[in-house]
Amino acid sequence: MTAVDEGRKTGEKRAPRRKRERPERGLAAARTALTAWLSRPLASFHLVLAICGLLTVLGIIMVLSASSVSSYDPKTGSGVYAQFQKHLMFVALGAVVFWLGLRVPLRKIRQLSSTAMVVGLGLLMLVLTPLGAEHFGSKGWFDVGGFSLQPVELAKVALALWGAHILVTKYAVLHQWRHLLVPVVPAALLMFALVMAQPDLGGTVTLGIVLVSLLWFAGAPKRLFAVIFGGGLAGVVVLALISQYRLDRVMSFLNPESDPTGKGLQANQAKYALADGGLFGKGLAQGQSNWGYLPNVQHDFIFALIGEELGFVGCVGVMGLFGLLAVVGLRIAARNLDPWIRIVAGTLTVWLVLQAAINIGYVVGVLPVTGVTLPLISYGGTSLVVTMLLFGILANCARHEPEAVAALRTQGPGKFGRLMRLPAPEPYRPPAKKRGGGGGRPGSAKGRPTGRGGRQAQQAERRRAPAPARRTGSRVAAPRGSSTWRGHR
Repeated sequence: MTAVDEGRKTGEKRAPRRKRERPERGLAAARTALTAWLSRPLASFHLVLAICGLLTVLGIIMVLSASSVSSYDPKTGSGVYAQFQKHLMFVALGAVVFWLGLRVPLRKIRQLSSTAMVVGLGLLMLVLTPLGAEHFGSKGWFDVGGFSLQPVELAKVALALWGAHILVTKYAVLHQWRHLLVPVVPAALLMFALVMAQPDLGGTVTLGIVLVSLLWFAGAPKRLFAVIFGGGLAGVVVLALISQYRLDRVMSFLNPESDPTGKGLQANQAKYALADGGLFGKGLAQGQSNWGYLPNVQHDFIFALIGEELGFVGCVGVMGLFGLLAVVGLRIAARNLDPWIRIVAGTLTVWLVLQAAINIGYVVGVLPVTGVTLPLISYGGTSLVVTMLLFGILANCARHEPEAVAALRTQGPGKFGRLMRLPAPEPYRPPAKKRGGGGGRPGSAKGRPTGRGGRQAQQAERRRAPAPARRTGSRVAAPRGSSTWRGHR
């Protein structure tokens, strides 16, 4: 009789067979690998770098394709690569500005925000004087040595950084309307008035996006946004009625076929270009829009050329990059502990993504033309440089996530950090509580803002905090199940 028969006779139970673990395949393996990669400390930082690099390279290629015909001018001796070479020069300058935004400590950037706001307001006033130059019907440029500077782009950055600084400083009293609105809203309204005096509707729209984003991430009540939306809609109607060229834009949007060769020319030609591209496009430099069929294609309507030469696949790729930017930027805002970094990261992300959405929206015909550029892809000097600065600041914010700070300070800066000579980020230290300090915002801890996007970070901080010790006689004992490492983590 075998051992198995004896076991059956005596009623002994056999040990259950272990199931073989099958290796994950296909989508499950890819999902596991992606989750593991996103859990790395510097995942957000590397994603910001990748998105910025891909959009910049795509912009260089598309500007070369779009500007070769319009650059050629035998009367002035301008060659086919004139605008492309100027664009490359702006990319090189933008790379330097990107490095500065990434390397300068965020604490220093916050300290300089008030000075930047004063300089921004001063430039907006100065551009309305005889020193300013007029381009495309708007007196909003400074022409210096053959190059143009648009001060409204600098003013947007100043408003985002300074507004976040003021709202964080006054966070304990933001439940009072006068502290919530003053001085951020009056300063923004002054900027709106100066930009509309140029006039520049696109700049005013993006300034409004920055202001609304600041208030949203600071945790302003939702009824305020209903008032802002109603006031903004009324302002758009008034501005359209008092200016003939704005009224023409609105009417051509409502009925683009009424004047297909005049006021509705760009909108109609953009749709034709998108339709001609099909699924995979005609190929680089093969689009008809380059030959004057779509005026200023390298500026505001470059997305139409992407659809014509790279097809539906190219358009989806561009929109996917900006969608990924939205996810990564909001992830950076949610994972940071510093409230100023949270507001700045969220505001810059919404600004860039909504600007791209507005540009794509009026190219495909779902929004009226407002004249905003497609970030990092459209041809333009000041807009390109400022956008690369925003990406540099956003990447700097990504390096200040708690896990990233711990990794960079213990394991070193890594290959990219050593190449760029980046200093180790400073860990966040909450401001010291004032003695007897009342007046904190209802529903939040004193000195600890919990605006939108910050609640997840605060919950993570609570989970990382050590459990309270229990006192036993004259000795303090750690809680059960804990260890010395866990208590001091």
